[in-house]
Amino acid sequence: MTKKSKEQSSEGAKAFIELIAKKIPDPIIIFIWFLAIAFVLTAIIGGLTFETVSADGTAIKHVIKDMTDTENVRWFFDNALLQNWLGFGNGVMGIILIVMLGVGVSESSGLLTALIKKLGTRIPDRFLAPALVFLGIMSSIATDAGYLVLIPLAGMLYAGLGKNPLIGMAAAFAGVSAGFSANLIPATPVDVILGANAKIFAESQSVPFTNSNGEALSPPTMHYYFIAASTFLLVVLGAWVTKKFVEPKLAKTSFTLPDQIDFSDFKVSDAEKRGLKFALIGLVVSLGIVLALAMGPLAPYVDESTGNTVSPYLNNVILLIALIFTIVGAFFGFATKKFKSLMDVVTAMIDQMNTMGYILVLTFFCYNFLGILSYSGLGTYITYLGASSLAAMGLQDFPVLLVIGFVLITAVINIFVGGLTSKWMLLGPIFIPMLYQVNPQMTPDLVTAAYRVADSSTNIITPMMAYAGVILAFMRKYKPDFTLGDMMVMMVPYSISFLIAWTALLVAFFSIGIPFGF
Repeated sequence: MTKKSKEQSSEGAKAFIELIAKKIPDPIIIFIWFLAIAFVLTAIIGGLTFETVSADGTAIKHVIKDMTDTENVRWFFDNALLQNWLGFGNGVMGIILIVMLGVGVSESSGLLTALIKKLGTRIPDRFLAPALVFLGIMSSIATDAGYLVLIPLAGMLYAGLGKNPLIGMAAAFAGVSAGFSANLIPATPVDVILGANAKIFAESQSVPFTNSNGEALSPPTMHYYFIAASTFLLVVLGAWVTKKFVEPKLAKTSFTLPDQIDFSDFKVSDAEKRGLKFALIGLVVSLGIVLALAMGPLAPYVDESTGNTVSPYLNNVILLIALIFTIVGAFFGFATKKFKSLMDVVTAMIDQMNTMGYILVLTFFCYNFLGILSYSGLGTYITYLGASSLAAMGLQDFPVLLVIGFVLITAVINIFVGGLTSKWMLLGPIFIPMLYQVNPQMTPDLVTAAYRVADSSTNIITPMMAYAGVILAFMRKYKPDFTLGDMMVMMVPYSISFLIAWTALLVAFFSIGIPFGF
């Protein structure tokens, strides 16, 4: 095939993907249909039984509940508002709203615009994309903060430089999504969750919790070498994808700026200079408050009932970040006379909430659908089918293919069933003992690392990711007609590149015998 024909074939494939993606309805419409389909599907297969393996090795019998039965319809209406929506994911909706209150104060005060003016004249263009990907990856230590804070800030940064904001938001989104499985900081919350449960899954069926060299694994740090290497790989790869695929395309498309943001003048005014000085004071004050809380009422303690160490300040990091944004924004606003009373700060919060209507409607249908998946057992059944398919492939003599097969299956499942922890609690008990029994080279750290790679790589191309609609709403601030299909097309190059290169790194660690961590 000639170079020209290859280019034509590539363009044809991209055009086909874009055509399909652009026909995908708005996420709200999708979840309305998903809700209806879930009810119908459970009515058809209600009563179906299947078994999965628990952490202690015993079989757990599952029965699909018919959601059209009277008691299940009653359950849906009793839980639609509180448990399934406002209380979903331990109150993730409240987290979203609280963060946006803090960001709203900083945005309305003019602080973010002033900062962007400063940064825009100091950061070389070639460093923007890698910086955003890196910050996105590192933001995983603060869990949801990367999605809710960094991505909108990235859009504003690019807009301030006269570039399409979606370019920066795409780079930040790719970094944040990958960040849940890459970092330079050891023992992140994700490391602890995955590692601790992997040990339980292994020991419950007498699988040695050791690496390929027979050395005992430490759950929080068993992947540190791998995730540190992954950080550098993904920064370079994310920056390359941004420059090679995303920026050339988006540079040709139009965008609009929200009314409250004005980047026409890049010169920092005297009032803004004064505001930034006071904002620095506000930052010191807010960090002092956070430090006092972290060392005082929110300091780590040992739960006497379980013996586990609890870190309240880490559990409330989103609220603390919102507090920092509010205090720093208020200091800037009062210094520049943008805020003249406390009511002006409250008004800034109200204005920000006025932009959240779409997210409220979206999450109502999305979270209720996910609630039905969990309650009815339909989500467990979807995961069970994927796991069973891999188990039936008979790849015991080809460990590399086992690894790749597990990565691909998990990546596909991730498109339909969100939630890193919930999927791990379903897949881990099955695959850690199963793959080790098929081939002893499939140690718990290898299987868990494969899960991390797969789970992160397809987060950015699935409407099932909890923040997909939120990020779409952020992007629509600059391009109101931007659709879910448009966002998926934009992020596909990152997803494919990350999945291929990251899997290759995983295979290299395994084949060469490099320890994943310590």
